[in-house]
Amino acid sequence: MSVFLKDTLLYLAQNQKLRDFVVSNRATRGVSRRFVAGEILEEAIRATRQLNQQNIQVALDHLGENVFEASEAEASTGDYIAALEQIKLSGVDANISIKLTALGLDISPDLCLQNMRKILQKAAEYDIFVCIDMEGSDYTERTVEMTLAIRKEFEQVGTVIQTYLYRSEKDVEKLIEQGVRIRLVKGAYKEPPSVAFQNKSDVDKNYVLLMKMLLSRGNFPAIASHDEAILREANQYVRDQGISKASFEFQMLYGIRRDLQEKLVKQEYNMRVYVPYGTQWYPYLMRRMAERPANLMFVVTNALR
Repeated sequence: MSVFLKDTLLYLAQNQKLRDFVVSNRATRGVSRRFVAGEILEEAIRATRQLNQQNIQVALDHLGENVFEASEAEASTGDYIAALEQIKLSGVDANISIKLTALGLDISPDLCLQNMRKILQKAAEYDIFVCIDMEGSDYTERTVEMTLAIRKEFEQVGTVIQTYLYRSEKDVEKLIEQGVRIRLVKGAYKEPPSVAFQNKSDVDKNYVLLMKMLLSRGNFPAIASHDEAILREANQYVRDQGISKASFEFQMLYGIRRDLQEKLVKQEYNMRVYVPYGTQWYPYLMRRMAERPANLMFVVTNALR
């Protein structure tokens, strides 16, 4: 995909008029179900149960970010806790992913920490892992530092590192030292050359570097990628270094490269699928379009039918 098209899609992810059209359009709403499990938690639990039947674990992600009212942050906190309760009640094999901006980070760090504690207390009660998602680079420093701070209180918490950022190697080293679990991704936000690699080859090279660090020294890292070249590199490195398949997991996104998901399960790797749900699915969908041309073509051709 050209850089121009990718940048355009990432820009459109923030366009309110297009968002309103896409969300209200029956065809695009229907097509979004390829990548989003549904708009309510029950639909996400149903998708989780189906994936579990294929020996695939799940990370539930209630979509939504950047709230600016304390009441909205409280509602998001309640949504995350509801997901934890449904995982426990239904017995599905899943953990959850949370966004700090949905918990009030833009309002107050103290409010955000307060809401994080409520979620992590419930997660600790149910013995469910919580991954703190990484957002745009403006939030990277605060996300890393808040993860390290809350990790002193709750062991079952980790975060995400994006390999397109120059700073990521230092962040990985810091998090490895503290035993924090890391989900490694390339990154899906539009970032300037001052903070991020602009060429795919540089992003991929950094991904492989950090992946090998995590496979060798990380605490049950998640290698989150649909890139077959990177997956082959991981498989080769694990074999060459004698690394146990039980010491890490691969992760992919709901609705993307199901063939690879099945292949890795057959090879007896841990496989987890990131399952998004909720009404705020438009920005997530647009970022998926920007990542892979195949996703964009799927949406366009199906929306026109």
